[in-house]
Amino acid sequence: MSMLTPPGMGGKKYRITGDRYPRMRRPRHRRRIILTLIATACALGLAGWGTLQLIDVFGGKSNTAQATQSKQKCGKTGTAGRSHPKPTAGKLPKPTALTVNVFNATSRAGLAKRTADELKKRGFKIGKVGNAPTALDKKVKGSGILLGPKAATTGPLKVLATQLAGAEQQTDDRKGADLDLILGDGFKALAKQQDAEKALALLSRPAPPPSREKC
Repeated sequence: MSMLTPPGMGGKKYRITGDRYPRMRRPRHRRRIILTLIATACALGLAGWGTLQLIDVFGGKSNTAQATQSKQKCGKTGTAGRSHPKPTAGKLPKPTALTVNVFNATSRAGLAKRTADELKKRGFKIGKVGNAPTALDKKVKGSGILLGPKAATTGPLKVLATQLAGAEQQTDDRKGADLDLILGDGFKALAKQQDAEKALALLSRPAPPPSREKC
């Protein structure tokens, strides 16, 4: 008798019969966890969808108001953020009708004379030529100052400004119609004659009507 034979078996052999075997089953708590997660995800999805619907409902008024304001703005401006220069009131004077005094506010000798000669070639009448007044001598940092009577702002100063880009335009209480061109430290040369003629042509041309914006 084998040492592994239980007592009382008498050394007899026994055989297990039948077609059923024990099976391993997954713990049921895993299924519950999975179902709980799915239910939570569905609940969160429904809650988010409902929130978006509420935002659309209550935000519809503000969107409508913004659209109305945009249309009103389009109706008032009639442009898509573009700005056009205002047409010059009246007819612009020709260079031959303007008398320009040229003054040198720099330490460069002969600058006023050379500039006056160039302006004369372009059709301007030349008045006084010399050094700038004491109040402006060595005190003009830019390219220059265009000085004239208050009535010259609508035409004569603009015509003279086409000859010197970046020049500052000012007026005073003078009685005559003469204009002063005071050359500053930043002056290098007058605008090229071709560029000056183009600028004068654009200045004389009325501004095109503003384009309508698609609203």
